[in-house]
Amino acid sequence: MELKRVESARTGDFYYKGRHPSGLDIYLYPKENGRSTRAVFGTKYGSIDNCFQRSDEASAETFPEGIAHYLEHKLFESEDGDAFARYAETGANANAFTGFESTCYVFSCTDRLYDSLRILLDFVQSPYFTEETVAKEQGIIGQEIKMYEDLPGWRVFFNYLQAMYHSHPVRKDAAGTIESIAEITPEHLYRCYNTFYNLNNMALVLSGKFDVDKVITVCDEMLKPSPLISVKRVFPKEPDTVVRPFIEQKLSVAMPVFQFGYKEDAKKPRKETDMAAMSALLAILASDASPMFRKLLDQGLINEASFSRDYFEGSGYATVMFGGESRDPEAAAELIRSEVARLQKEGITEEDFRWAKRSLYGESISALNHAAGIASWVIDFAFKGMELFTYIDALAGLTLPQVRQKLETLRDDRSVLSVIWPI
Repeated sequence: MELKRVESARTGDFYYKGRHPSGLDIYLYPKENGRSTRAVFGTKYGSIDNCFQRSDEASAETFPEGIAHYLEHKLFESEDGDAFARYAETGANANAFTGFESTCYVFSCTDRLYDSLRILLDFVQSPYFTEETVAKEQGIIGQEIKMYEDLPGWRVFFNYLQAMYHSHPVRKDAAGTIESIAEITPEHLYRCYNTFYNLNNMALVLSGKFDVDKVITVCDEMLKPSPLISVKRVFPKEPDTVVRPFIEQKLSVAMPVFQFGYKEDAKKPRKETDMAAMSALLAILASDASPMFRKLLDQGLINEASFSRDYFEGSGYATVMFGGESRDPEAAAELIRSEVARLQKEGITEEDFRWAKRSLYGESISALNHAAGIASWVIDFAFKGMELFTYIDALAGLTLPQVRQKLETLRDDRSVLSVIWPI
């Protein structure tokens, strides 16, 4: 296969990318001074992809919620045993996770890389589902769902999404519900597997210390050609409004937990410049050095350890979020609203903008020293149709008007406050 070398003049880093004859997109990011290697084998298939149409079929089909997460669990199991047991023999540290738009299988190692890579490429391409094993997994995942229902951070987040989104499937728990997973059959799993675990819909990323030619040799040995099909995700129409501005629940917590944020227009796909501008805005608004953070902290409305800011976005959804523990969540949300309104009226200063831009650029360059972070970054950007180095260039070339434009998208009539109160 032909590999293209992608270089960053700013950082001095480079990686190779290419499409394997099997259909798989491969990204190889060498870091010769590193001690470990990270591998990620992922599919662009997550919890929101419950209704889809294949390019070789005439109509869309809807499936029970939670299938992507269910597949992640089941793929580690085969007729010959468990993939984790195989990794134990090579010494690799393996895991997997299902997100809203992707499912990834990962391992890190310092030795026996190519043996571990063979295990990864083997079990992800070898589905094995029976009535008996699927029924057994329903009980395991059912317990996981019940466990997450009692986690304050999990509940405040999904309550927030359910108050913000009328119909988009992002409002649903990635694992599904007890009722939805009871509907899942081996036929459902094979159907979704054969649709989304097609190598033309997947990517492999390695970062760290490895030999490029040896990795390609293993890929040539292990990858099974896939038919060239594409998948259209089908989502219900989502209004611009929020469902309701406030939602609350009581759980066993020592301190109230809150999530506050703004619903953005997500009809148009975002680019690297959009991501860079929103990152800068969040740094200006809510970094440790921001006036808003200091006010929240000085008034005892947040604690430093739990407070967070995030831009949560994807296909058909986007929201700017702030959250953490607070003795008075409603006062914290009001202070955030006031600071946003102040900046919209007075404007962002050139000094604050320059500081945020330098800080984010420095953090990005520093992150390129860590194999695990690089691999996650590369595959995330790949599934969004973006490039890592293009994002870093966007940060370096960011302008104040771009950030101001993002600030104007934060509207009070599209805000939501979610609170978990102590019982």
